[in-house]
Amino acid sequence: MAKTLELEFGTQMGKVSRISINDPIEPVDPVAVEQTMNTILTQNIFQANSGDFVSIIGARLVERNVTDYEFGA
Repeated sequence: MAKTLELEFGTQMGKVSRISINDPIEPVDPVAVEQTMNTILTQNIFQANSGDFVSIIGARLVERNVTDYEFGA
């Protein structure tokens, strides 16, 4: 099962932009995530097509199950 931590930010144009982190350390520490997100905002580290990040919306841990089926060629 693949897991991804998604950090969600609001942008200058009112859109939502996400940064995805594959295989995060678990359990996720919400305080550390919020501190990191605040650093990203204050340092203006990233920019989306819809402008600079201007607010923190939230974070979420996403789990994904993939089942592959192989068929004869």
